[in-house]
Amino acid sequence: MDRPANDLQDIAQWIQVSSLTLLVGIAEHGSLSAGARAVGIAQPNATRALKTLERRLGYPLIIRKTTGSTLTAEGILTVQWAREVLSSLDNLAAGARTLASEGETELLFAASMTVAEYLAPSWIGTLHRKLPQVKPRMRIMNSQDVIAAVQNGELAFGFVETPQIPATLRYQKVWDDAMAVVVDPSHPWAQRGSPLSVHELQSTALIEREDGSGTRAFLDYISHVERPEPIAEFNSNSTICQCVAAGMGPAVLSQLAVEGALRQGRLVEIEFEGPSLLREFRAIWPRNHALSTTEQTMLDIACGIESRDD
Repeated sequence: MDRPANDLQDIAQWIQVSSLTLLVGIAEHGSLSAGARAVGIAQPNATRALKTLERRLGYPLIIRKTTGSTLTAEGILTVQWAREVLSSLDNLAAGARTLASEGETELLFAASMTVAEYLAPSWIGTLHRKLPQVKPRMRIMNSQDVIAAVQNGELAFGFVETPQIPATLRYQKVWDDAMAVVVDPSHPWAQRGSPLSVHELQSTALIEREDGSGTRAFLDYISHVERPEPIAEFNSNSTICQCVAAGMGPAVLSQLAVEGALRQGRLVEIEFEGPSLLREFRAIWPRNHALSTTEQTMLDIACGIESRDD
């Protein structure tokens, strides 16, 4: 490929961060179109940006096929270097954000229902002990709404239960959450002598959380088939527990939500032989957002990471 002789000497004058992000996206997602979608660039613009980058560098980066895009040997090396550049820029942004936010006094974040009810209060208490000058403000909503709020810039940080995170967001696991199939003690399942099969769970109407909740999304995710309409839908774990205990029908909820009722004998947990009922709670934030000092502290607390000064 032809290029001006001084192009590479003056690379800092023409290199675009978006082109490097696109190249890394192609490497991670296996095609130009998927990489472009992941980083939020229209495909025609992505095609032009990649061709310009190849021309200015002086060598091909990908081999285009109908089945996707394969990195050339030069492309593989360039992706490694691009990742280092992007990581350094992230460190710069995070450092600058830290210096600029030393005096911040408020932490605004969102949390899905189960996280907000059973985990966030403890996290907030720990945050107060570490950073007493910070005033936490938590918005409680279901996982789908948390994701939407972070994606549209309404919020910069949140916690969700759903297994599917959009490629436009970064995430980190903060909690392994065990789910439980529960019924009231008089339900036929409570007297069964064998584990509940995945087919039985898939074909049984349940008392469920509302559409858009992480709990509902997890059930859909492990079922892989269309499930019956719920017996009833509620946006409250405690309401579902009460309805199950009253004999209305079975439910699948977080162990966090049912452990008290199980101890009291109001609910019975049913052994399940299907896919693992273990899901992840995750913190999410935009890819172009560098966590502030307070957000990083909250993330560390949620992950159970002790700060250096403790």
